[in-house]
Amino acid sequence: MVDLKAGREEFSARFFVESSYPIERVSEVIAGEQSSGTFISLPGESAELNERSRARVVSIDPLPETTGASLYSEFLSRRNPSDKYYRGEVAIAFPTANIGNNIPALLTTIAGNLFEIGEVSGLRILDLELPERFAAGFQGPRFGIEGTRALCGVHDRPIIGTIIKPSIGLTPEQTASVADELCTGGIDFLKDDELLIDPTYASFDARLKAVMPILHKHADRLGRMPMYAINISGSIDEMLRRQDAVLAAGGTCVMLCLNWVGHSAVEHIRKHAQLPIHGHRAGWGALTRYPQLGFSFEVYQKIWRLAGIDHLHVNGIQSKFWEPDDSVISSAKSCLAPFAGIQPLMPVFSSGQWAAQAPVLFNKLKSVDLMHLAGGGIIGHPLGIAAGVQSMREGWEAAVQNVPLEHYAEGKPALSAALQKFGGV
Repeated sequence: MVDLKAGREEFSARFFVESSYPIERVSEVIAGEQSSGTFISLPGESAELNERSRARVVSIDPLPETTGASLYSEFLSRRNPSDKYYRGEVAIAFPTANIGNNIPALLTTIAGNLFEIGEVSGLRILDLELPERFAAGFQGPRFGIEGTRALCGVHDRPIIGTIIKPSIGLTPEQTASVADELCTGGIDFLKDDELLIDPTYASFDARLKAVMPILHKHADRLGRMPMYAINISGSIDEMLRRQDAVLAAGGTCVMLCLNWVGHSAVEHIRKHAQLPIHGHRAGWGALTRYPQLGFSFEVYQKIWRLAGIDHLHVNGIQSKFWEPDDSVISSAKSCLAPFAGIQPLMPVFSSGQWAAQAPVLFNKLKSVDLMHLAGGGIIGHPLGIAAGVQSMREGWEAAVQNVPLEHYAEGKPALSAALQKFGGV
């Protein structure tokens, strides 16, 4: 986006805004606070400076008013107490020159003190748009969907995977034993739980040493290396060393707990890493669950896409968590959607998944570019792990061919047993 009047390059963010003041007034407060202005006019705030650096309100779409504030504001109680609260969606354009190719600066601009602004009783970041030329200055994913498929040796269908369970408590030898069973069953992808990083009884180094020979053994048999996303989260020095250790051992993926290692750390790892980065969103609910505060997933995945991860968890449909299916699908679609010339992320579905969800997921997503991770749906299959993996693949075959699961399961013991065990469609 270019502001023709000022002749400057801009990026834009769209916000939900709520206030007892008119949204037009609050929008200008936000634009000023998040660029060159403050709560009073300053001598240095010249017309030339504002033309170069001040954000501008692009559009305001009013929403129905409400009674009562979503969030308490002492400022509003003191200055403008009211039973009426205005709402709207507001687009604000910011000069790219204000931030450069700097994710902390980008986030501080669109998600900094504006959450603290007294005039606001509700605020959520809904979307973010960047000019392609500007976005090209960020790293973006190194592997993305196609690079991940090439390393897994899986094409034209979802990558079927699971999480090593129990999440915490296994010794390195027990972890290797579970991995051996999964690989014997033909799994494409396996990962550590987000809780498992470097416990005293199963350190990162000990797990890597125990599991990698198992993966190599099965790679020789399968003709492809099962992808193991081992959790390398830690300090930057630890993560760099661990990435190098996985690479040297012949591994093909590393995992990061994104929110807790941070954007700058992920950017640094991406610059150094020669393996796909599997992004876990642990803690995401705190940023999004209240609808009048925080981030939409559309913005969240765009920021991590700029930072350079390759896969991102989106929850699962019909899962054990709070999120509605339509929200999960919307998140996955946003990972696959075009964004400023940055290649897409591979969405990762997990949590309470099994074969019968494949048709629902495919009908809603209209794509097989995803990871579908099933824990109990594979490991708890009544005919064993290999049948669990096979049932997942058969569920997806039925989905893509648009054949009802009950019909497709005829003569297929793995899928039939899954439907009987886990309750049908």
